[in-house]
Amino acid sequence: MASKTWNQLNRRIVACESCPRLREYCRDVAREKRKAFLACDYWGRPVPNFGDPRARLLIVGLAPAAHGANRTGRMFTGDRSGEWLYRALHKAGFANQATTTDARDGLALTDCAITAVCHCAPPDNKPTPEEIANCRPWLQQSIDLLSARVLLALGQIAWRAVAVEARHRQWLVGTAPKFGHAACVELAGGRWLLGSYHPSQQNTFTGKLTEPMFDAVFCRARELLG
Repeated sequence: MASKTWNQLNRRIVACESCPRLREYCRDVAREKRKAFLACDYWGRPVPNFGDPRARLLIVGLAPAAHGANRTGRMFTGDRSGEWLYRALHKAGFANQATTTDARDGLALTDCAITAVCHCAPPDNKPTPEEIANCRPWLQQSIDLLSARVLLALGQIAWRAVAVEARHRQWLVGTAPKFGHAACVELAGGRWLLGSYHPSQQNTFTGKLTEPMFDAVFCRARELLG
């Protein structure tokens, strides 16, 4: 039943046409392509959730990369951010392999699922507040469906989005907790909000996020899950 409901949600996400600017941009990128990927058939649609429909760890990213998930059709697949993420997940025992190339590479997650604040790639990786609001129902339904115990937000925008959902469900009372790498906030009902810098090249190339720092976040998630 969990898998069936999960798949139904993903089909609705893929069919979404709520943001004309984003849909046009994704189609344009899929048509024009990057030189290195001229032989690839781009996905060019909203990218569905990925992972275990019974996951206790839910990772929330910002949005698909134009030539990453918008190309491959799978969250964090086809770009440097995904290389960092799946390597860390494999080390922590949430993924069956450390590498990822495309949606048919055999990657599978256990007790972990991945969603995003926005499911369409935005120009310059910057969705508008209206586009974030349009995509909010997918985040709400993903959280409701999974009943995850640890919600890991990659980046400040994802942190704010998860905090809003936690407050809406009365899991969080008072002012919004401050985002920071490895920030951890206890929520009602045995749940936790965990934060990490996003594994974007802007953070990894500059050393703001290192591999040991990122690994430590997933070790912490393991501890919180018991």
